[in-house]
Amino acid sequence: MSQGKPYAEVIGDPIAHSKSPVIHNFWLEELGIDAEYRKTRVAPENLAGYFLRRRADPDWLGCNITIPHKIAALDYVDDPGGVRDRIGAINTVACETGGPLIGTNTDAGGFLQPLLARGWSGTSAILAGTGGAAQAIGFALRSVGVTDLTIVARDAAKGQALLDRLGLAGRVQGFDAALPAADLLANSTSLGMVGQPAWTPDLSKLPDKAMVYDIVYAPLETPLLAQARKRDLMCIDGLEMLIGQAALAFDIFFDAQPPRELDAQLRDRLLVPA
Repeated sequence: MSQGKPYAEVIGDPIAHSKSPVIHNFWLEELGIDAEYRKTRVAPENLAGYFLRRRADPDWLGCNITIPHKIAALDYVDDPGGVRDRIGAINTVACETGGPLIGTNTDAGGFLQPLLARGWSGTSAILAGTGGAAQAIGFALRSVGVTDLTIVARDAAKGQALLDRLGLAGRVQGFDAALPAADLLANSTSLGMVGQPAWTPDLSKLPDKAMVYDIVYAPLETPLLAQARKRDLMCIDGLEMLIGQAALAFDIFFDAQPPRELDAQLRDRLLVPA
């Protein structure tokens, strides 16, 4: 029997910085839905126990997943959509009372929304990172016609494995190597986040029409984006992907379309210091 109001949450380690509760609770308030969205720190060694406990909670609707669980969480969910094979990572788990835990990925769609809204089209891209977000972004880029991908990685073997999974032509290089020309540069790492080292590569080979996209949102203006703006390159900040993927997850958790016409008001709320 239910003990409280329905809720969803975001899990990760660390998790204090997450703005996902601000987004979802803003939408819940605007739509008058009696539910809530939380954030919960889950250490890697506690992931299995977390899913076991939540599955037994009748008020739990599911969770979003952030670093470092996007790949490991696949081991605890059903995967009817074949996300493991197609993307290799999940960021959303849905639960219906008495049913299985269903894993899916809204990162790919959330990443693409602002690109497509700006009319971006290209066939070459540079992707920094090899983690769960990078796997979703690589899948998204392939789906919109990218055929040549440069992966910037600390671990060359992981970079090559991602390139092989995507089945794209390309190359793997380290963070200190010069970037090639490309239509898009996307950072999926935590570099540039508060408390992390900055990444400020030489952008001189990027063409004037190139787009620079950083999924980091704390700070909103990362060193990478600041450098791109000095070159007058088009930029996309991390809040756009965060809101886009959250909108897809919100529909899954609460069975309602979020009021995207209020995005400007939502961004203002997200920019208020915690």
